[in-house]
This record gives sequence, structure tokens and C-alpha cells, in this order.
Amino acid sequence: MGWLGPQEWEAVALSLRVSFWATLVSLPLGIFMAHALARWSFPGKQVLNGLVHLPLILPPVVTGYLLLLTFGTKGPIGSVLQDLGIVLAFRWTGAALAAGVMGFPLMVRAIRLSIEAVDPKLEQAASTLGASRPWVFATVTLPLILPGIIAGSILGFAKAMGEFGATITFVSNIPGETRTVPSAIYAFLQVPGGESSAMRLVVVSVVVAMGALLLSEWLARRAAKRMSG
Repeated sequence: MGWLGPQEWEAVALSLRVSFWATLVSLPLGIFMAHALARWSFPGKQVLNGLVHLPLILPPVVTGYLLLLTFGTKGPIGSVLQDLGIVLAFRWTGAALAAGVMGFPLMVRAIRLSIEAVDPKLEQAASTLGASRPWVFATVTLPLILPGIIAGSILGFAKAMGEFGATITFVSNIPGETRTVPSAIYAFLQVPGGESSAMRLVVVSVVVAMGALLLSEWLARRAAKRMSG
């Protein structure tokens, strides 16, 4: 297995899997929510904005407990999903849900700032030429906010990789199923002689986080250069 042991590789692979699906599934909703908050006016807009950013303010354990109450097998949504054969609590899919919820505010904020930086006159000009709102968004707004989407996706992915409190509360710390890198670090630190394994995972976490940030900068610069050129 090389530098990492089997349990460590297992935690890293699971974290990458959870973070990938958390980011992929939440991205369309994040773009929609960012656009709604940036461009639309409707009753309760500030309340919705507060709810979107609530996971950043609440203790992660509280967010995880609320997810357990809602999506657990006895929760209002979890019980319905269970009847359909879908169980999220104490599953890796639940870990992806928790990670996605915790990273969602960062994703929305980055995309929203990018949308607000787009001159509304460009969108209005396309509308006056007969383009529908979805077509204006797809052909005018979306290409211009691509750097923000990239930045938001990377931030959401990085947050998902480091999520611990909400995940361990909602899906526990089950080896091979829900033990992500942060949970594995915590578990290794609870046993004698586990410090070396924990330190190796800490190094992996730092490398992945830095790699994600550098990749986001590179992709954002390429996107901006392509739009300007």
C-alpha cells in the first residue's frame, strides 16, 4: 500500500468519493440559489438568504443533528425515502449529504458574488433582442460567471473534504462506510500508537486542500483569459 496503510487509503478514497458527489449534486442547486439571491426580488428573500448561510453559523454538530432528525429513518423525509429503499443515515450517501450541506453556503456565496459582478445591462440587451430568460442565462450570464462557479465548486469540495462535526453526528464513524479522513484522524488519535497514522492523514488533508485551491486559481484564470481573449 506504500506510504499509507489500508485503513488510511480507505478513508482517503471515501473522502474523495463523498466530496465529489456532494459537490456534483449540490452545484446545480447552488447556481440556481445564487442567481435567485443575486437577481430576483421576492418576499422572504432575506429569510432564504439566512437559511442558506445558516450552516456557517450553527455548530456543525447541530447541523448534523438536524439532518438526523429530518433524514433519519424516523424523520419526515427519511421515513419516506426508506419506503423507497433509500437510507441516508449511517451510510456514505448520508455523509455526502452532510458534507454538501456544510459546503453549500461557500459555494452559493462565491457564485452569487460572480453573478453580481456581471453588468445587468448585458442581460437586458440580450432580452431586448428576443432571447428568453433561460437562454440569456445560458448564453450570457453562465459564461461570464464560470470563474465563480469554479471557485464555488472548489470551495465546496474542500469544505466537504474537511467536514467532521455534521458528518459524525449524522452518519457516525463506521469504518469502510462513513469514516472519512477527519473521522479517521479522530479515531486514530483515540488509540495508542495511532499518532503516526493520524499525521499521515493530516499531510494528505493539507496536500488535497492546497491542490484544490491551486487548481481553482488555475482554472479560474484560464476561464477569465478565454473570455477576455
